[in-house]
Amino acid sequence: ARRALYLATLLVALYGVLRLFRGFALVDLPFGLPFLQVAVALPVWADGTFALILSLLLLNFLVLLEVADRLSLKGELEVAREIQLAMLPAGTLRADDVEVCGATRPANTVGGDFYDVLPRPDGRVILTLGDVAGKGSPAALLMALLLAVLRTLVDEELDAPELMERLNAQICRHSPGSRFITLFYAVYAPSSGRLVYVNAGQTPPLLRRRHGTFERLEATGVALGMFEGSTYQSMETFVGPGDTLVLYSDGITEAEDPDGAPFEESGLEQVLSTYSAFNAAELASETALLPELRDRG
Repeated sequence: ARRALYLATLLVALYGVLRLFRGFALVDLPFGLPFLQVAVALPVWADGTFALILSLLLLNFLVLLEVADRLSLKGELEVAREIQLAMLPAGTLRADDVEVCGATRPANTVGGDFYDVLPRPDGRVILTLGDVAGKGSPAALLMALLLAVLRTLVDEELDAPELMERLNAQICRHSPGSRFITLFYAVYAPSSGRLVYVNAGQTPPLLRRRHGTFERLEATGVALGMFEGSTYQSMETFVGPGDTLVLYSDGITEAEDPDGAPFEESGLEQVLSTYSAFNAAELASETALLPELRDRG
């Protein structure tokens, strides 16, 4: 659309210049010898035409420079996108009879949504999903900072509330005051099904039981980066055989159909019920959600 608008602008400018054409007239030009001149037919334009053409050329030259800068920036953002995606776990983690898989698609080239799956030497699995306020490069940079600090703190074998409190202190110290991060952090033991979690303002994950009911893992504290002295509480639940735990950001529930109706949690619950037989990788892929989104318009 922008290219078409630019082309239309050029055509209108060309039409305007042609309207200033006044025809041809004979102009005497010196031939190089004294008293010898040659009459040549040259185009005649209205006064000010040369200045108009020069301004159009300079303006288009400026547009080309801006386009070149944007193409360069786009190339750098594509590299940043590759680096950001490389920071997130790929594939499916299998531990005992449990499968864990994640997927993300930024609204822009890069974004602030992230997740992590960290298997521990004792067989436990750490699951995290978060959302940095805002979009684009600032959110992506803060997301990289949080992942680096989180992975460092995980190695210290801290309890979930203490880890979140120290993570919050680091975010408050190293991020702008206008930025905050919602984060769901859980430690899962596949052998027993025990799940200990802290939810710092993140959209409540849905736990679908094998018989079809849903549980929401509600917030247990405020978002990271809001208050330096924030404290967090952990909660506990169990994920048994046939149960499905879905961690998601508001990009899913706030998605709208062409009529502007949001997908909401009810739409996500319907998808999970419809595709309850799918494995983790199939549920995480876009193909699991697109049929339901198409059905809703």
